[in-house]
Amino acid sequence: MNTTEFKKFLETILLGLAGGYVFSLANLPLPWVLGPLTFVMLWQGFSKRKANWPNPIKQSGLIILGIYFGLYFTAETFLTIGPYFLPFLLVTTLIISVSVIVSTLVTKWIEVDQVTSVFGSIPGGLTEMVIASESLNAKSSLVIIFQTVRLLTVLFIVPAVIVFYFTGQEQVTGASEVVADTFTWGGWNYLWFILPVIMGILVQNKIPAGIVIGPLAITALMNIGLVSLPSIPEFVLLAAQMAVGISLGKSISFTDLKLGGKYCYVYFGITIFLIITSFGLGASLAYFTSLDLATAVLSVAPGGIIEMVLTAAYVGGDPAIVSALQLTRILVIIVCVPPFEVVF
Repeated sequence: MNTTEFKKFLETILLGLAGGYVFSLANLPLPWVLGPLTFVMLWQGFSKRKANWPNPIKQSGLIILGIYFGLYFTAETFLTIGPYFLPFLLVTTLIISVSVIVSTLVTKWIEVDQVTSVFGSIPGGLTEMVIASESLNAKSSLVIIFQTVRLLTVLFIVPAVIVFYFTGQEQVTGASEVVADTFTWGGWNYLWFILPVIMGILVQNKIPAGIVIGPLAITALMNIGLVSLPSIPEFVLLAAQMAVGISLGKSISFTDLKLGGKYCYVYFGITIFLIITSFGLGASLAYFTSLDLATAVLSVAPGGIIEMVLTAAYVGGDPAIVSALQLTRILVIIVCVPPFEVVF
């Protein structure tokens, strides 16, 4: 890293810290993800300068968050998920079907092909949807733009609505407070975390969201066994969130958003419709099962696994159940949607 790149790197860190601090002062949801994301995105857009954020830092943040999520899993968690699996699978199928139907219908009035439209609006991971769309000869540039619109819409609406709804209830607590209240120095037990780190590196390009899911799975398995795992220091968790927020902001450019032009509002509307639908389905899931409302809604919400799990921790939902069910939804999309598009 030369002098110019190092200065840009320090500049990016300062932007991330400023964004997280300002969003924290404003008491906005997920401040250390959305704050850095917003500041870096706006800085790049208005200054025409490119942020410097090496990929290994982003990957490190994702691994830390995967470990953090894994610490929520206990033997009881797996027993708890069982009764909800089939109802959730039904709800997931419904929301995916709604997404496919609506995104297909809009192609009758706009100049976007069906495959591009479906993969641009479906609630899966951005990277995974782009890769899947390329294999079906969709316009991947448009998929990136429309998925970016979907991602931003979900990131700023779902946590805000959930936090606003549950404000004042006894279970509300900040994600950082969860860590702060339970943190005790773990000494040599921190060496156990080498295993999930290695797993994350090994599977990052082999399974969807592998850099998060690999560490999550190994940590969960150790946590339900005989291993005594320590908690994560608050500053490490916040640094990981900032690392991910900065990387998301760096990947979103005004140029890309402009490329979508007149069609961005269409996919913004589709996302709003999916959010409303998911809230209704999540409420139904809570009504017909013993899941609490926050956990049910965040499990169904069409957002990223990281943001939804952090929000669950913030409002007192069950992050372990949200992790497991959000992962189930992503896997269903990855396995079922591409073959469906090939057939139709």
